[in-house]
Amino acid sequence: MLAKDSLSWVVTVVILTAIFLTAAFLTGIDLVWYLFYLFLFLTFFVIWFFRDPGRNTKICDHCMFSAADGRVIDVSGQRVCVFMNVHNVHVNRAPISGVVKSITHKKGGYLPAFHKDSERNERTVTVIKSSHGDVNVTQIAGVMVRRIVSYVNVGDELVNGEKIGMIRFGSRVDVTIPEDFDITCKVGDRVYAGETVIAKEKGFKVRK
Repeated sequence: MLAKDSLSWVVTVVILTAIFLTAAFLTGIDLVWYLFYLFLFLTFFVIWFFRDPGRNTKICDHCMFSAADGRVIDVSGQRVCVFMNVHNVHVNRAPISGVVKSITHKKGGYLPAFHKDSERNERTVTVIKSSHGDVNVTQIAGVMVRRIVSYVNVGDELVNGEKIGMIRFGSRVDVTIPEDFDITCKVGDRVYAGETVIAKEKGFKVRK
């Protein structure tokens, strides 16, 4: 399955690939053939990048799940930061059930998403009002194609693991953790959106 709002990218590279293939056959010019092979590679890359595999998220009112695929790069101050490399699935999911309280988009700079100052980059902050308090999900764009797409609107009711948006081509997602939760992940952990538990309510045991 392809991610929402990705069809235009796929169609564009497919059309360009077809154009260069036709031109290569008509002209026989080596450079045109090289361009065809380049866009053929880009076609496969774009389809692979925008993949959106299904996820089996458990319904758990006492758990918080990762909002993104990738590696945990920071755990501090009741916040978990996950860096998504170009090879990760870039569809983001709700870490907890609740109602979308607000969505704020801010323009920013051009730093790599893993940089400690990348919070100055373009970002979208989605606040989810949960039974444990407000949870901020901050999608931070990277240096390449800094486009953040939101799938939700203010007032939408979400269940944990539901798709909330995506960031294109290298990015980071920060999630705030309520005070009555213990963080269960650590820096370096590989996590998956909607599947990996990153925090649990204090006193609650997560069943394997």
